[in-house]
Amino acid sequence: MPTTVPAHGPDAAARLASMADVTASDAALRRFLHGLPGVDAVGLEARAASLGTRSIKTTAKAYAIDLAISMIDLTTLEGADTPGKVRALSAKGVNPDPTDRTTPRVAAICVYPDMVATAREALGDSGVRVASVATAFPAGRAALPVKLADTADAVAAGADEVDMVIDRGAFLAGRYLKVFDEIKAVKEACRRPDGSSAHLKVIFENGELATYDNIRRASWLGMLAGADFIKTSTGKVAVNATPANTLLMLEAVRDFRATTGVQVGVKPAGGIRTSKDAIKFLVLVNETVGDDWLSNEWFRFGASSLLNDLLMQRQKLSTGRYSGPDYVTVD
Repeated sequence: MPTTVPAHGPDAAARLASMADVTASDAALRRFLHGLPGVDAVGLEARAASLGTRSIKTTAKAYAIDLAISMIDLTTLEGADTPGKVRALSAKGVNPDPTDRTTPRVAAICVYPDMVATAREALGDSGVRVASVATAFPAGRAALPVKLADTADAVAAGADEVDMVIDRGAFLAGRYLKVFDEIKAVKEACRRPDGSSAHLKVIFENGELATYDNIRRASWLGMLAGADFIKTSTGKVAVNATPANTLLMLEAVRDFRATTGVQVGVKPAGGIRTSKDAIKFLVLVNETVGDDWLSNEWFRFGASSLLNDLLMQRQKLSTGRYSGPDYVTVD
């Protein structure tokens, strides 16, 4: 395997350029993506289910809960979001449990672009990142100049990370080069005047891609275009992150690194609400890609309610008593 470099590192572009022939035309890209091995759906779901039965207890469980907290993109993406709500969520992300200062901080606060400046001010130099959805989230139905302006506005306001949605209509119509070019253009819009860039997470909306083969193709397409993370879903449709579709994406980032030497992160989002759910996903990471992905630099949970359950489970491990939902804040 080539020496590993991060997708957001300076050497990643050169590594990806070595595969330029794959993305030289729509026909070449289609030929490559449809040449990927087909997904054994029965085998994939059976392995995901099997790994989900692993029992994690005592010190290992305590470690997993703290790790999961540190991986959360604590999210509010509602039309009724207010500056006060975003400030309260930011305070919770920095200090999730005021009764226990050993509780880890979350990875990021994820908001709409118009709330980025509020989150940036509230988080200050805490180390918690600001993530912003962009590109006409969640549907992605907008012209490219609108999507690029959406992205640039978020980055200018202080976003450390941008979560974009792909054009699922173009993807499902087989217009892979259009999707590829759009991701590359959004990545360029993430660049700041000083030459640094916000990290780009590319959302596929797996529930709308219909097949596991399409999820594998979308994963490779996003990575070839320079995604720093690939993300399952927006959390706004019926089917979001599942153990099976996340396992498939973990296999894709593993195989992509083996091929190119470029390491890409994974973010399941939507429907992960309990500590038990989160630990199942961490087992998937450990068993599929190993320690190299077991940090918030490479794995995230997109969630709004997960943090509360993790905090309650953490309190139970510490005190022996289950405190209940009244002991944690709603926002």
